[in-house]
Amino acid sequence: MGPFAAEARAMSNVATALLRSLGPVQKAAAIAPVGSADYHSWSYLPGTRPGVMLGEMIDYQQSLAMELLDAGCSPIGARTACGIIELDAILRGERRRGQYWIRVFGAPGDGRPWAWRINGHHLALHLTIVDDDVAVPPNFFGAEPATVAHGPHQGLRTPVGEEENARALLASFDDDQRQVAIATQVAPSDILTRADPVADPGVLAEGLTYAQMYGEQRRLVEALIRLYIDRAPHRVAGSYWRELVAAGMDAVAFRWAGSDERGAGHYYAVNGPTFLIEYDNTQDNANHIHSVWRDLRRDWGEDLLAAHYANHHHPDGDPG
Repeated sequence: MGPFAAEARAMSNVATALLRSLGPVQKAAAIAPVGSADYHSWSYLPGTRPGVMLGEMIDYQQSLAMELLDAGCSPIGARTACGIIELDAILRGERRRGQYWIRVFGAPGDGRPWAWRINGHHLALHLTIVDDDVAVPPNFFGAEPATVAHGPHQGLRTPVGEEENARALLASFDDDQRQVAIATQVAPSDILTRADPVADPGVLAEGLTYAQMYGEQRRLVEALIRLYIDRAPHRVAGSYWRELVAAGMDAVAFRWAGSDERGAGHYYAVNGPTFLIEYDNTQDNANHIHSVWRDLRRDWGEDLLAAHYANHHHPDGDPG
């Protein structure tokens, strides 16, 4: 039994129930092999995706889709993801969840690797399940608008901590630290890694390292990283955190770009030997968030898949 058998079983049970609830056309759209062309493909921009769309599901099917999202996230991660979906409906003037697509790769519950994804405007969750082990990233949360300016939802803000925690960290730096941490006074127009299948930390500026921080600053940068990792189910997030710490905290670096004035465009990134986090809020007068967590070793569950296929290669060439 793998380390996250309970989490894997919960996702498998809900995914199986969801697939059984779909009609033939919906099911054909929803299912693809693990090695399919779109397995590593995702986007946080508006537009259609492969899969079955929430807006085309009946209420019971939508409920199962939301249960699957709950199973793949921590409670706070699920609430934030649902908030993003609801915010997009508000933006579009729709009354119900719509343009988000569920895609299931492989067959949950048959003992082989499988994965599932929910992807649409400003939300991309991709979870891979292999031998009761679970890989979470890539993991993208965004919002447009970040703060609703008018109407019945005025003041609604989604997400919150991604900005506030980083601002608290930046405010804690002395002048010398700020000179290192602030890469440029002009923020990039988007996250630098975009929707690249492989995240490249080489695109990031050097930044201020954990080794150059002290006391409360170290606690703040740890809290900022945990905010992203803790989107994952609790025990899975704990495993990611332990691996991150074991890889070496001193090399973890934080950098900021743009103004530190509220309402002005800003960007930050945090990375270490095992992970990369980016956040950008520059578009629409700095009221449009893009944030992403990538795993530099385990995006798409690549290490889990490689280990499985190495250990379960059938003589006929069909990996099991």
